[in-house]
Amino acid sequence: MSNRNLSMVEYFKRKGQSFEPRLRFKGATTQDFIQWKERLLTELRDLLGPMPQPVPLNPEIVWEIEEDNLIKRRVLLDTEADMSVVALMNIPKDALRNRAPAILCNHGHGQYGKDSVMGVRSSSDRIVGIDRYNYDYGLQMAKRGYVTIAIDWRGFGERGDYYCVYDAIPYPGRDRCDIHLHRGSLMGTNLLTLDIFDGIRVLDYLCSLEFVDAKRIGAMGLSFGGTMTTWLSLLDERIRVADIMCYSARFKEFAISLGNICGSQYVPGLYKACDLPDLHGLIAPRPLIAEIGVYDDCFLIDDAMSCCNEVQKIYKAAGAASKYEIEVFEGGHRFSGNKAFDFFDRHLKGTA
Repeated sequence: MSNRNLSMVEYFKRKGQSFEPRLRFKGATTQDFIQWKERLLTELRDLLGPMPQPVPLNPEIVWEIEEDNLIKRRVLLDTEADMSVVALMNIPKDALRNRAPAILCNHGHGQYGKDSVMGVRSSSDRIVGIDRYNYDYGLQMAKRGYVTIAIDWRGFGERGDYYCVYDAIPYPGRDRCDIHLHRGSLMGTNLLTLDIFDGIRVLDYLCSLEFVDAKRIGAMGLSFGGTMTTWLSLLDERIRVADIMCYSARFKEFAISLGNICGSQYVPGLYKACDLPDLHGLIAPRPLIAEIGVYDDCFLIDDAMSCCNEVQKIYKAAGAASKYEIEVFEGGHRFSGNKAFDFFDRHLKGTA
């Protein structure tokens, strides 16, 4: 029987099944890990390409209110020429007396960006989204004593153009991430690289605040927020603890076979270099928890567990097996809201 194929979907599925990244971790010792990590990090920085030139942050507190025993702020920051970010902060009042640990809370691929993560429940559809995904972890963690901060990634929330420029959503029916990726690529710039740059600049701001303990910084995020947590954690060691929610998988399944990827999560040639478990493994030996929903329909359970098994091997080789934890919970694509609280308390507060 002829094996001829005319489908591009089938074409990439076949290619993906036999594809093997060059720098996938295959070692077993700490020395293997150290050499691999150095080599892969160098490769990834080359793939990401140059980052923009930073400019002074020029922080401006636009408004500040007190609610939920927290000080809530909206802050404007400049990151590079021609680009600023809006940040929401939740600050426990006790932090003004004793410096507190802080968490960068990364939003997923949703319309309202940072707002949902920080607990903005100003309309019925926002409330539905927060409740569906248990999405307001930036508010939940603040209520447990952490300074939390979140920004809109490029193309989302207040940086999504439909908020600040147009009356209607631009490019209806199309993914803005893909359009911005193509625009940047034409000029030699990668969209994910720009978001990583913004995240690093926000960490600069966070670490400069007198009520934040810069030696106790964490990061957490759901879905695309897990993508950003992964990249920021592996590239910036000021992040001491990470929680990656519903972003454990293998590229050949979720990206190649299912096409579950957008321009904000794309790096040219990435899979040629490594697989997603390798990216998670680069965070070692710092503490990392992976949250996996049994009924997640974006990152399927078998694929997620395959990823976690590989990450466990990397953490073991790094001499940090006890610092990688997996929470498998009965639920879908959402923040579990179970083990993360204790995990951050142990590793950022030093408490049980």
